[in-house]
Amino acid sequence: MSLAELAEALSWRDALDILVVAIIAYQLLLLIRGTRAAQVLLGIVVLVGVALIARALELRSLQSLLEQAVIFVPFAVIVLFQNQIRKALVNFGRNPLYGFSAREQVESGFQQLVLAATTMAKRRVGALIVFERHQGLRDFIENGIQLDSVISLDLLLTIFNPGTPLHDGAVIVQRDRIAAAACFLPLSSNTELSMQLGTRHRAALGISEETDAVALVVSEESGRISLAVNGSLDEGLDADELRSALYRHLVTETEESTEQTEVAEVGGRT
Repeated sequence: MSLAELAEALSWRDALDILVVAIIAYQLLLLIRGTRAAQVLLGIVVLVGVALIARALELRSLQSLLEQAVIFVPFAVIVLFQNQIRKALVNFGRNPLYGFSAREQVESGFQQLVLAATTMAKRRVGALIVFERHQGLRDFIENGIQLDSVISLDLLLTIFNPGTPLHDGAVIVQRDRIAAAACFLPLSSNTELSMQLGTRHRAALGISEETDAVALVVSEESGRISLAVNGSLDEGLDADELRSALYRHLVTETEESTEQTEVAEVGGRT
């Protein structure tokens, strides 16, 4: 069947059906990206694949064993992915087109973030805020205190207040929400770093070296605001420079990277 015949055979209902299924599958993949759940899902897929191969080759003992195991897969999925399933339902309930509003979600928290950073800088309060981009940071989120809260000035000032138990560690931001606080990050192993850089700056550089995340640091000693990206540290930013840098790294570069990936995938298929 040619492409023209296939297009004629597909009705608008078929196209809508395929689009909805693709959106749901995409959202589920985004949900488990960067988590251990992705590895569990891969193991389940391998198990089902081996069961199909055993049936095709008529390996009766293996087939019987695996078919009995496959029966329990739906129950295992519910138990293993209960947190992800709950979060997916919450996200869809909050916004059915959740995946299409990433730009607005990121931009909406900029003002609160910049105001919080400059306020803490004036008060000489140390802070470390990490922004997730394409690579998932779920493993680092899981070692902290999960919050899933809207970004706000008051919440950030409360978290990094030296008198609170959450101030020691990093805040991780996913889109327009604070995913977790008190997260521990890998320290940079770069031996050429200045000895004047403290633990927060080394942790910011460490996460930017291991992932594509962007890390904002407020120095407790000097009150200087810095941004770590791709293993490099841009120091001494004011409010306007910080806002512009966040927009560039979290919106402009992210969109360009996504477009380049899509073009590369199309080129690879052709």
